[in-house]
Amino acid sequence: MPLFKNAKFYTTVNHLKDLPDTPAEIAFVGRSNAGKSSAINTLTAHTRLAYVSKTPGRTQHINFFSLANGHYMVDLPGYGYAQVPEAVRAHWVQLLGGYLQTRAQLIGLVLVMDARHPLKELDKQMLEFFASTGKPVHILLSKADKLSKNEQIKTLAAVRRALQPFAERQAVGVQLFSSLKKQGMEEVDAVVAAWFAQWEAEHARPESEQVAESGEEAT
Repeated sequence: MPLFKNAKFYTTVNHLKDLPDTPAEIAFVGRSNAGKSSAINTLTAHTRLAYVSKTPGRTQHINFFSLANGHYMVDLPGYGYAQVPEAVRAHWVQLLGGYLQTRAQLIGLVLVMDARHPLKELDKQMLEFFASTGKPVHILLSKADKLSKNEQIKTLAAVRRALQPFAERQAVGVQLFSSLKKQGMEEVDAVVAAWFAQWEAEHARPESEQVAESGEEAT
């Protein structure tokens, strides 16, 4: 079964102190109106799991969804939308930045960009900001159906070239994606599943090692 299918809403958080205790999680983020909510709904086969609005900046909290593998998917507030009160925007920045920099359970970031306008300055800032964590990033060039096949090929190649400086510091992948055409679903599913598999392998130490370590701590 696809990783994201049948994801269920778990909780919503507006303050870092209220983040739930989860095993591992991946997060979706993107500029306001980049197609993040539509991508989540398409991947999970839900029509309204993530709220889709013509008004940018609708996602104002950190929303958690449980996955069938026992881990979690996180929908983060969109960035780059200025038409909100300054106090609200400042809270978004603090909430988003604090989560991305300090959340130990976060194992990878799915960054959604509009394929017609990729790698805007704020997208580059997000990549730079997250690079210090050393955790992988996978970019979805959403709304790819708005481009011709030739434009899709050129855009993907151009973004890959532009990402080379970031790829020197962390794993950065990129793909085309279309919620309307359901394009690229298998690829993102495979990437994220590999992240979770790696996390599980790293945290599934033999019981003998865990016992030995406990004995060392006791002495």
